[in-house]
Amino acid sequence: MLPPQALLPAVVFALSALPALASDTFIAAVYEHAVVLPEPTSEPVSPSHALALMNKNMDVLEGAIKEAAQQGAHIIVTPEDAIYGWQFTRESIYPYLEDIPDPAVDWIPCTDPSRFGPAPVQERLSCMARNNSIYVVANIGDKKPCDSSDPKCPEDGRYQYNTDVVFDTQGKLVARYHKYNLFRSETQFNYPKEPQAVTFETPFGKFGIFTCFDILFYEPAVVLVSKMQVDTVLFPTAWMNFLPFLTAIEFHSAWAMGMGVNLLSANTHNTSIEMTGSGLFTPEGPATYHYDSATEEGRLLLAELSAHPRLSPTYPPAINWSLYATSIKEFPGENDTFSGAVRKDIFTFSELRHKDGNYTVCQGDLCCHLLYQMSKKSEDEVYVLGAFDGLHGSVIKYHWQICTLLKCPSTNLSTCGQPVEMAQTKFEMFSLSGTFGTSYVFPEVLYSGVHLAPGEFEVLRDGRLKSKHGTSKPLITATLFGRVYEKDLPHPLR
Repeated sequence: MLPPQALLPAVVFALSALPALASDTFIAAVYEHAVVLPEPTSEPVSPSHALALMNKNMDVLEGAIKEAAQQGAHIIVTPEDAIYGWQFTRESIYPYLEDIPDPAVDWIPCTDPSRFGPAPVQERLSCMARNNSIYVVANIGDKKPCDSSDPKCPEDGRYQYNTDVVFDTQGKLVARYHKYNLFRSETQFNYPKEPQAVTFETPFGKFGIFTCFDILFYEPAVVLVSKMQVDTVLFPTAWMNFLPFLTAIEFHSAWAMGMGVNLLSANTHNTSIEMTGSGLFTPEGPATYHYDSATEEGRLLLAELSAHPRLSPTYPPAINWSLYATSIKEFPGENDTFSGAVRKDIFTFSELRHKDGNYTVCQGDLCCHLLYQMSKKSEDEVYVLGAFDGLHGSVIKYHWQICTLLKCPSTNLSTCGQPVEMAQTKFEMFSLSGTFGTSYVFPEVLYSGVHLAPGEFEVLRDGRLKSKHGTSKPLITATLFGRVYEKDLPHPLR
């Protein structure tokens, strides 16, 4: 079980006190879990050995679930890979898998555990939900037999899926989702034949669910929000952080704001491979979040959220992301540009040489515009305006359009685009915009020390990302991430 001294200080409230809920709100929780990992092996362990490892992790998760329920949470999301880890081959993960039926079977594993064969993990998760009267979201592995009549059947005669499950307050299985966009290292799993758009209704809104890498793609992420009109997305993830743009809290908060939904993001915690960053994100910004690259402790987060955010009086208005940028002529100012790499993406940069100014940088079909004023320009800190319009990724390639105000690690311009976590320069104001060729743009501001800036910036209807009253902390980056889904290349592995 999770020791009380470790769990209780880890409970983070977005509100100083959680009042009795109105019918249009609910209390959500996510748990960032430091996973107990198995010993790496290419050979399968015994089923009892696998279950013993999974029970160690479920002991910790059960402690977090009980604590969340005691604090009034209606639903809790736990991370991807939280029950058995990720160090597997296709063969070695098999003892950890269970047969997960379609939720249409109307099944409560806690009260009928053997109905579909051995299912000790589903039984225990179901009982956690039932005994604590809380919706429980978990990530486990599904196995499905197949035979030679199926031309896509693997040689070992089974499909294996990275799978999310949801149990309601009675312990009933109400949702099952097979991850559609596997990360390149997930060779232990199969791709589903077709994308799934999994939704379910609750007394506190319509929910959708997908996993980690899925968030970057049209299916299922955009389909759930734009076509299925879910209110809240459940998001188990095992997210490795990549500054300057793809830290978990930064991108997940930006995605929730850009898509206009709640995102319940539960990350695994493993600092050796830079996994951390969870939160309860809303269309207005983060309700609460956690980023910890220094310790190996788990963290429970809770917040009160709108059950139907689109009906909220504070719901952000519709945004034309290119309206302002396409209506102006190129800003005056020094416009010498140079190329720099953010990981393998080649950006076009222009150095901000003065304390204030107007700048324009273009690449491909994208022009990025910046108006800014620094509080005090430090001589040993360099900032740039950057633009990127192209395919991102090595094996799986998808199309980004990015406008960014970015701090460089040093005064050497060749370092611009490399990771940096700390800064000293604050801004009196900034206004960033771009000629985006997409309506899917995700805004975010990241401060020194990898902190978000809730309530300190706004997006105007004409697509400008603006500071409200300057920056309260030194700035790492202010960024508009655009996704041009129709320009993605075909998936090479599916």
